[in-house]
Amino acid sequence: MDKYAVIGNPIQQSMSPDIHSAFAQQTDQDIEYGKLFAEVDGFKEVVDQFFAGGGKGLNVTAPFKLDAFDYADELTERARTAGAVNTLALQGDGSLLGDNTDGAGLVSDITRHLGWAIAGKKVLILGAGGATRGALLPLLKQGPARLHIANRTARKAEQLAEGFSEYGTIGASGLDAVPEEFDLIINASAASLSGELPPLSPRALAEGCRAYDMVYGAQPTPFMHWATGLGAEVSDGLGMLVGQAAESFALWRGVRPEVAPVLAMLRERLLQKAS
Repeated sequence: MDKYAVIGNPIQQSMSPDIHSAFAQQTDQDIEYGKLFAEVDGFKEVVDQFFAGGGKGLNVTAPFKLDAFDYADELTERARTAGAVNTLALQGDGSLLGDNTDGAGLVSDITRHLGWAIAGKKVLILGAGGATRGALLPLLKQGPARLHIANRTARKAEQLAEGFSEYGTIGASGLDAVPEEFDLIINASAASLSGELPPLSPRALAEGCRAYDMVYGAQPTPFMHWATGLGAEVSDGLGMLVGQAAESFALWRGVRPEVAPVLAMLRERLLQKAS
């Protein structure tokens, strides 16, 4: 039985074992999937032990995505541009491939599960941190008509846009200077984690706008409430969580699981916990 795990600090809250166990059952894969805790300065030691003990692959969550980036022997293009790794996969020659499936999970949830278009649309992404960095290349590869990054500190958004300029045309500004009328707005900022609303003008929403928050929970986020009140169709990021896991699973096992039934299972669990 091949061994996989998720590593993080904290890690007890992770739903990854439930997700990958469901994927394995669905695709008839014989795997074992667990959780690994590491001290903040103990990533390498724990990962060394895991792979020395026969491990085949790891999911990596906070705060170790930069450690995993440095640990990998080689990187996919999307990991290299993201500057972070959330998936480690043991290769046939014994080397470790580092990938970043977060952006692919986001795009898959938006286009496949929700059925929202990115190609040819005007897309606004809020925030200029690691979540945005991981999403930019997969978003740009969808061929949006325009992509704009807005951040509280405009210069940080501008630097990020400059870094990805070879992959497409990207605008950048502060949150107080966002151009008008976007078809899709993605909240990748930390605002929802603290129950806050990004200071965004309603003029940023085009008619028929869709709004996506990378944060998820049993209840809609403040950003989702705000966008709904302005007539937008909204979604949280639970599908992104399952989508990025599906990308990891496909990388490891060579088979792509169905996301929808696992997403429905997790949604039901969240609602049960909240009730």
